Amino acid sequence: MLVTRRLEFDAGHRIPDHKSQCRHLHGHRYALEITLAGSIILRAGDPANGMVMDFTEIKSLAQQYLVDHWDHSFLVYAGDTQVVEFLKTIPDHKTVVLDCIPTAENLAEQAFTILDGVYRDTYGNHLRLERVRLYETPNCWVDAVRQ
Repeated sequence: MLVTRRLEFDAGHRIPDHKSQCRHLHGHRYALEITLAGSIILRAGDPANGMVMDFTEIKSLAQQYLVDHWDHSFLVYAGDTQVVEFLKTIPDHKTVVLDCIPTAENLAEQAFTILDGVYRDTYGNHLRLERVRLYETPNCWVDAVRQ
């Protein structure tokens, strides 16, 4: 069985080597879909009885381990030194320095890596992360999938 929970967050970034508009500082309203695979829990009296995982818990864990860190931040590549140094001049600015260029593809891959251990067979129902889908815009998205 597959279950999916969608969350949204806002963040800024830039793609330093891009040949078009994305080389400039800008932001997005990202949407993140987390798809889990697992067996349906069949335990009378268990709050998750009949579910793979409660949607509220999927959201809570994603918030704690990923969304709260990236939301309303600027996601910047460590190698983009001018921007990293510029952001340091803004007091209390929420900056997330990444070891990769913050393309949708790299962000989805990072999100998958971060969340993979969070959703590991918590309930004895073979729970695992199958896919992270990241929408950069309503019409553009990438999928990081279990290989």
